[in-house]
Amino acid sequence: MSELAYASGPSDTTLLADTIGQNLARTAARFPDREALVDVPSGRRWTYRELAADVDELARALLAIGVGKGDRVGIWAPNRPEWVLVQYATAAIGAIMVNINPAYRRHEVGFVLRQSGISVLVSALTHKGSDYREMVESVAGECPALRTVAYLDDPSWTDLVSRAADATAADLDARAATLTSDDPINIQYTSGTTGFPKGATLSHHNILNNGYFVGELCNYTEDDRICVPVPFYHCFGMVMGNLAATSHGACIVIPAPAFEPAATLAAVAAERCTSLYGVPTMFIAELDLPDFADYDLSSLRTGIMAGSPCPVEVMKKVVDRMHMSEVSICYGMTETSPVSTQTRVDDDLDRRTGTVGRVLPFLEVKVVDPATGVTLRRGEPGELCTRGYSVMLGYWDEPEKTAEVLDSARWMHTGDLASMRADGYVNIVGRIKDVIIRGGENVYPREIEEFLYRHPKISDVQVIGVPDGKYGEEVMACVILRDPGDALTLDEVRAFCQGQLAHYKVPRYVRAVESFPMTISGKVRKVEMREWAVGELGLSTVD
Repeated sequence: MSELAYASGPSDTTLLADTIGQNLARTAARFPDREALVDVPSGRRWTYRELAADVDELARALLAIGVGKGDRVGIWAPNRPEWVLVQYATAAIGAIMVNINPAYRRHEVGFVLRQSGISVLVSALTHKGSDYREMVESVAGECPALRTVAYLDDPSWTDLVSRAADATAADLDARAATLTSDDPINIQYTSGTTGFPKGATLSHHNILNNGYFVGELCNYTEDDRICVPVPFYHCFGMVMGNLAATSHGACIVIPAPAFEPAATLAAVAAERCTSLYGVPTMFIAELDLPDFADYDLSSLRTGIMAGSPCPVEVMKKVVDRMHMSEVSICYGMTETSPVSTQTRVDDDLDRRTGTVGRVLPFLEVKVVDPATGVTLRRGEPGELCTRGYSVMLGYWDEPEKTAEVLDSARWMHTGDLASMRADGYVNIVGRIKDVIIRGGENVYPREIEEFLYRHPKISDVQVIGVPDGKYGEEVMACVILRDPGDALTLDEVRAFCQGQLAHYKVPRYVRAVESFPMTISGKVRKVEMREWAVGELGLSTVD
């Protein structure tokens, strides 16, 4: 009989016990003159000594305006150096940083501001044509906790930083002395079946250790330079990128505010980056650049690909044409800080493309029968669960939702169907929930359905994922109209969503139907709907 589908991660290294602030200070003391942060678009650079000084300045400014331990400070901006400063400054004073997706619109940002009780918001002015100030001002009256908004590239940001003069280093030390590594330090919103995002609440211990061990498995040292084109608002950017770097004395390189394939490769070449991150669609876009061969990528040796499975041919090109012989595949979720499994630098092509790696040090994973919770045998598909230091504290202010995914033994139930091979490597074989993964972004149908129910022409709606050659999956809305003789166009639906939902949640396809296929118990059969949609749209399945 095969072994149980359970594995734990041994390690010769110990877990980090310090806070993020203590860890950054320790790195800055070890490598004061090494580069810590480079913003390629603006040309700004920080050594570790300079980064620590600017983090302390912003931390004192936040103290001066009355930000207390446990207060929520929101950050709504694309990738830029100030995002990094806010991340480390809030950690230094024990405030809880709330990540807000730059693609969010009025409806979504208002919900996050209210649900988390953000009192201080740091925001960009604009991004990709969106007027952030207008959106914030339009919902501020509905957000009673919000008392201070500082806009980057605006006098309000300069005014905030200037308040550092009103707090001393002794004040900062006094606050730091009250902090523990188990304090909540970060809220990241992830959508669920309720139709509204849930705030996964993470501690110093959660994300600092996850970033550290991901970096350990990439063999990071102070000589590494990590190009981070993935967004900071995801764990991919702020944990696997920023914290993996600062816990090893490596350098964070920001190629652009948002992903641009040419800017990414130009940054790798100019800054001699040794590591590059991305979801598979990012690497595909980079490889497809007409002038790809003109970029000198010879400095690369490693990197991380995550978000969705990597096609074999893409992996071969990344290894051969981008010099990333040690590229790593990671699997996880926001609720687990995020990484639970990772391939190793010496893994063969089969493990890198056919699995999501094996369990990280100090973590446990198992595959269980979703109905009974009994651990299955290796090779049998079931629900993947993970336990250990990385598991979130819970969903912010939602104990009932926390209990739905986190059991009494502190196992996080991922909702993903997986199997464990005899060698302990994990295959993701499907999803229990109907999550759509579009270009590495998790799209939760219920949230879109709840919003589309507001459309005056729509009586009922079901949102499904359909195959797409570029993004892996695209969003399709199947609607039942209030008036069967009426019509509803794709343009009408997209216009209704404009400015209210993030672009990746807006349906690519819309079809009016008379009814939905149902089970005997009254549940919609989305599997059957997807099969129908593939034929209806003339799509081919994507492996």
